[in-house]
Amino acid sequence: MTWIDEQHFEKDWWGDCTNTYSEEQKQLTYAKKMGLSPLTDYGHFPVYDLENKSILDIGGGPVSILLKCKNIKQGTVIDPCDYPKWIEGRYKTKGIMYQKIKGEDLIALPNDEVWIYNVLQHVDSPEKIISNARYSGKIIRLFEWIDMPPVEGHPHTLTEEKLNLWLGGEGKVEVLNENGCIFL
Repeated sequence: MTWIDEQHFEKDWWGDCTNTYSEEQKQLTYAKKMGLSPLTDYGHFPVYDLENKSILDIGGGPVSILLKCKNIKQGTVIDPCDYPKWIEGRYKTKGIMYQKIKGEDLIALPNDEVWIYNVLQHVDSPEKIISNARYSGKIIRLFEWIDMPPVEGHPHTLTEEKLNLWLGGEGKVEVLNENGCIFL
């Protein structure tokens, strides 16, 4: 399959983007493993206080975790997929910039943090995206599935070794079974 075919698969998976509960439920785990702590704010949960930080979410899709944040200095979501037009309006209402571009084509933007979660299996070049992220943020928060064989819509197998090499550090690998995130 070509990258374009993979994007069609992803678009079909999201459908009209009106029932995103299962992915947003998984985001509770993604965010926790990325070191974000949820708050309850006037009965709304989860809410993440960004303490006036600028965040770039690479591959944030139609329901970026940024939509659940407060005190955002600047939020930017980039994603190349064709989502319904109202998704861009949703981000604009929250004051989040949305750009329909590939992470590989990102021109380095200064940010306090870059977030990447459940994205790198879907892209053209995971290594190039990590390289761009390293130039775009002081901190990279990452949650990715590893050792998963390629399947339709997920052409890459990520490994602990590759991610550690690309990031120039050492991540944490865990067994998960919560919020729909199951890796045993």
